[in-house]
Amino acid sequence: MTEAARPRRSVLYMPGAKARAIEKSRGLPADALILDLEDAVGPTEKELARDLVVGALKEGGFGLREIIVRVNGLDTEWGEADIRAAAAAAPDAILVPKVGSAADLHAVEKLMDEAGAPATTRIWAMMETPIGILNAREIAEATPRLACFVMGTNDLVKELEAAHTDARTEVMTSLGMCLLVARAFGLAILDGVYNAYQDADGNRAACALGKSMGFDGKTLIHPAQLEIANEEFGPSEDAIALARRQVAAFEETRAKGEAVAVVDGRIVENLHVEVAQKLLAQAEAIAKMREAG
Repeated sequence: MTEAARPRRSVLYMPGAKARAIEKSRGLPADALILDLEDAVGPTEKELARDLVVGALKEGGFGLREIIVRVNGLDTEWGEADIRAAAAAAPDAILVPKVGSAADLHAVEKLMDEAGAPATTRIWAMMETPIGILNAREIAEATPRLACFVMGTNDLVKELEAAHTDARTEVMTSLGMCLLVARAFGLAILDGVYNAYQDADGNRAACALGKSMGFDGKTLIHPAQLEIANEEFGPSEDAIALARRQVAAFEETRAKGEAVAVVDGRIVENLHVEVAQKLLAQAEAIAKMREAG
């Protein structure tokens, strides 16, 4: 599965100290799982959580789901041990909280290299502080290991001394800045969580807004949110059918030596075909994940 085609519609946080939750996650319809050693784990359970998560990584059984470990920050007593242990267990990525500068990622990468992390283990960066947002470009250029920005909107609202609103006006500037940087430097980017996990309508509205802005998917706090995120961020059957028609029509046009096709009364150019091909690749990847279970 190529990086560009990899679906990240639904990225679910799972508490690292709960073995039963981790076991259950192997059967959930999530595109990716974040095994959390940070916010979801109390101080007295940090070492237990680390051992459980490393054990789960070694055991495997997650199918084609992307597996990410969120570690504690290096400014805590657990951060360095978390990074070394997670890196040695080779997850798909290590998620670094409260990234404020390129130096933060350089320090994490150094520890990962010392622990023998393979090149395939990437770094994801939590964008959840004002200084992190302001330094988004510097962070994006910090290391080739960086693959994804994850918006930490709860922490961001707290740091901004703002209030959560349905319209999300309090974080729009930050979301937009990080989206621009992510797209400019070829990174994936995930929207922050929606806290009212039992509010299906609110969750759908939040996902639809994130999709319309350009996010690749949404981070989630409860399995009840998975179906809606997958629907809103995934390609619909109608979109897949249209993409196929666009690609076919454009190929036929090019075979005639022409540059522009018409599908359903609309012009189809190179840029439309690129979008269509990406959508079809994602749909194929989703189908493979579904088959793998």
